[in-house]
Amino acid sequence: MSKRTQGWILAAPASNSGKTLVAAALLRLMARKGMSITPFKVGPDYIDPGFLSNAADKTCFNLDPWAMNSARIEHLLCNQSGTHFLIEGVMGLFDGAVSGDGSTADLATALNLPVVMVINAKGQGASVAALAQGFINHRKDVHVAGVIFTHIGSDRHKKIVSDACDKSQIRVFGYLKSDPALSLRERHLGLVQASESDDLEQLLDRAADSLGESLNFLDFLELATSPSLNSKSTVSPIPPLGQNIAVAHDIAFGFCYPHVLEDWKASGAQISFFSPLANEAPALDSDAVYLPGGYPELHATALAANNTFLQGLRDAANRDAVILGECGGYMVLGQGVEDADGNRHAMAGLLELETSFAKRKLHLGYRKVELQTGCCLGETGTKFRAHEFHYTSILREEGNNLFTVSDALGENKEHAGLVSGKIMGSFIHLIDRS
Repeated sequence: MSKRTQGWILAAPASNSGKTLVAAALLRLMARKGMSITPFKVGPDYIDPGFLSNAADKTCFNLDPWAMNSARIEHLLCNQSGTHFLIEGVMGLFDGAVSGDGSTADLATALNLPVVMVINAKGQGASVAALAQGFINHRKDVHVAGVIFTHIGSDRHKKIVSDACDKSQIRVFGYLKSDPALSLRERHLGLVQASESDDLEQLLDRAADSLGESLNFLDFLELATSPSLNSKSTVSPIPPLGQNIAVAHDIAFGFCYPHVLEDWKASGAQISFFSPLANEAPALDSDAVYLPGGYPELHATALAANNTFLQGLRDAANRDAVILGECGGYMVLGQGVEDADGNRHAMAGLLELETSFAKRKLHLGYRKVELQTGCCLGETGTKFRAHEFHYTSILREEGNNLFTVSDALGENKEHAGLVSGKIMGSFIHLIDRS
């Protein structure tokens, strides 16, 4: 990384404060000015990075201070190509795993980077200053440099907020006005994916125009600093599944960490992509197939009818290819998926698994993972850091388990996933080796 490469962290008091929209607006504004800016997202998030990637026209990588060691985080920062970078935080500034670590604040401290808070001012006036002051003073090792406000309802509202911050000597870098056209649609796992938004470019431009009206750009630019990089640990990537890996990729299978694919490429593996929704099969020369998570439950009717795709998975299994399904990909490897209305749709039938989106239950959190069965991912006992986030319930799961998992505290240990020969899967999203 060049010594001139500098950046910021954008955080918030809580989710739904508007930080993804502000981050995207900032990235778009900087891109307009000819800056080479790279986006990053804190935590195990697949959806927000899509908006940031589009806004910056560069791939957004995840930085996860709980699941990744310092060497991995520094490697990702050092290999970015911009002269500047912007990191969007996760949830609230001090929120992390149930173990108490892994927050955006922890990352800011480790990298010695400034934090700008995004605060939703809706329903508040002068009280926003007290809220901002609390975050500024809560941890002395975290440098909260100022704020950007969202949901400013009028010029009068803006003046009330501005005056309160002036009295408390809180730096305000900009304001984003309330605008129904800037609403990001949501569904059960968060925002609707950027790839599903037909008006994404117009939305990003409108957000950039709105923020640009008030943004103190020069002050914001001068705030950027170079991160502290001093890790003595090493990167231990997730092993590639094979030499020629076919990766499912479309709006039903979009939850894939880019750093994992980059690791596999760096190891010499060849990556190809196919779309299950377009009824495409994995490449015939692939010796491994990766089915990431996503929303197969929303497309179960189409997937069940896509015989070329499903038979392609069976053919891959017959030629002894490795097949790994994570979360949504795991569901498709099973016998059938029940949609929201309780209708069952037959899937690939490669694992003894039945799942239901009609019987919803939230499963959410970081996971410590240990291989229970040796496979291409490692020997028995190999450990990973991972995440789980789904509403689907398991109706039937029979066979040899792939993992033993526990929460971030190492508690609530249980078995997870299935493995049958070289076919394996679970509801666990692997992030990195422990």
